Amino acid sequence: MSILTQFIEAAKRRSLAVVLPEGKDDRVLAAARRMKDEGIANPILLGDAAEIGPLAAASGFGLDGIRIIDPGKSEKLAEYTEAYVQGRDLNPRVAARMVRRPLYFAGMMVARGDADTMVAGVDTPTALVIQAGALTVGLAKGLATPSSFFLMIIPDFQGQKQKPFIYADCAVNIAPTPAELADIAIASERSARKLLPEEPRVAMLSFSTKGSASHVRINHVTEALALIKQRAADLKIDGEFQADAAIIPSVASKKVKEPSEVVGRANVLVFPDLNSGNIAYKLTQYMAGAKAIGPFLQGFAKPISDLSRGASVEDIVATTAVCLAQA
Repeated sequence: MSILTQFIEAAKRRSLAVVLPEGKDDRVLAAARRMKDEGIANPILLGDAAEIGPLAAASGFGLDGIRIIDPGKSEKLAEYTEAYVQGRDLNPRVAARMVRRPLYFAGMMVARGDADTMVAGVDTPTALVIQAGALTVGLAKGLATPSSFFLMIIPDFQGQKQKPFIYADCAVNIAPTPAELADIAIASERSARKLLPEEPRVAMLSFSTKGSASHVRINHVTEALALIKQRAADLKIDGEFQADAAIIPSVASKKVKEPSEVVGRANVLVFPDLNSGNIAYKLTQYMAGAKAIGPFLQGFAKPISDLSRGASVEDIVATTAVCLAQA
């Protein structure tokens, strides 16, 4: 059974709720229908039922058993607005206008426990999904940087079939500072702890292995590692490593002589910037035949996720299942 199938089967056993703010997109409607029919999740669509119903009918299915909420008419609007205003110097009328927006209403549903996760992005830029998440769900304790990861499934890695890795950050932070890189690594470790079948071992990647080269970009990685040691010394996060030393034991034994619980055994790869992370996941996907699931947002207090504009129905279902595994 593949790891993705495991997430889907686990979701079926828990019967959790996903809120889908882009309720008028035909892919979202089809994914909601499939998740409800297969018992993967209880989908909640946001929008006007008078508009959404005919759209689903035009695609050849109904929406029986699927909740549809119009944020502007919801009985929860006042409650969510009051919660949104707390701690902010914000006029309640302005707050109500914000919360009526589907992304913000969905985020408040997750924040208030009325949904277990939010999945959006088929018709919304990533930056807006992140902004709504930060202003509603908020960031996780101890983190100040939202980021992203891909769950990469390698068909055959060192004799292991369907080997899962986490790659981060491949979609959000272009040129992270050392502090942001430290946040990305810690958030990735937390994500891996919920998703991977083995203990997270996080490698901070570079073109240098333990000082084999000198450059300001390497300093970003080593400074991030120093911050991690101060903040979370108990986590198995190490570096800086070249990619081969991070994942291949025979290479690691030649390049790294000091003790490490990560070198040669990493299952979480943290890239120094978005250039390297984005290139790496696409090369792995298309040259190694890996399955790339994501990107998923991380660093938030509760699970929310972004979708590619080109996401398929299958992508939406898979993303939801992985998000619910973190709930």
